[in-house]
Amino acid sequence: MAESKLTISCKAVVIGGSAGGLDVLLKVLPSLSTSFSFTVIIVLHRKNSVDSTLESLLASRTKIPVKEVEDKDQISPGTIYIAPADYHLLIEPDLTFSLDDSEKVNYSRPSLDVTFESAADVFGPDLVGILLSGANADGTQGLVAVKKAGGTTVVQKPETAQTPFMPQQAIANAPIDSILDISELIALVNSLNKPA
Repeated sequence: MAESKLTISCKAVVIGGSAGGLDVLLKVLPSLSTSFSFTVIIVLHRKNSVDSTLESLLASRTKIPVKEVEDKDQISPGTIYIAPADYHLLIEPDLTFSLDDSEKVNYSRPSLDVTFESAADVFGPDLVGILLSGANADGTQGLVAVKKAGGTTVVQKPETAQTPFMPQQAIANAPIDSILDISELIALVNSLNKPA
């Protein structure tokens, strides 16, 4: 199960996390290949007070363009998008983002489930969903939706997570393709770049 299948078709990677997830991203981003043909969408549970600092923090770790999503932004390959604080992030069939301030899901807004599910509807088998460290069960139902749509599901190895509850919940309740530590996550995302 820890081995990743390297023939994954990929148009989008959605990475979700909560407590401890940012630490993983700060290790992963500097090691990613700077030219890739898919879109990376990051959804982190975060407080409003860290609003604009997350974009600049992540941008400082990579040469890949990093952008905090604004409503109706067009999705471009080769870009890392960040869900803004206090909005659910949805992907529309016309490959634009929409922001939604409806009630919290799993006590969270943005909710990982909401983004995983809407991405699964749009990208289907061309989606890779990655769930990182976190303290609640958000993300599990989203990974179920990713798998049901034919996509690939990946979780951080719980013993490497600062807060293992979120990956443990996903492993217990969703069909997971790969359970990876941080270096294996980097290798997986970089492998998606290779032409099929």
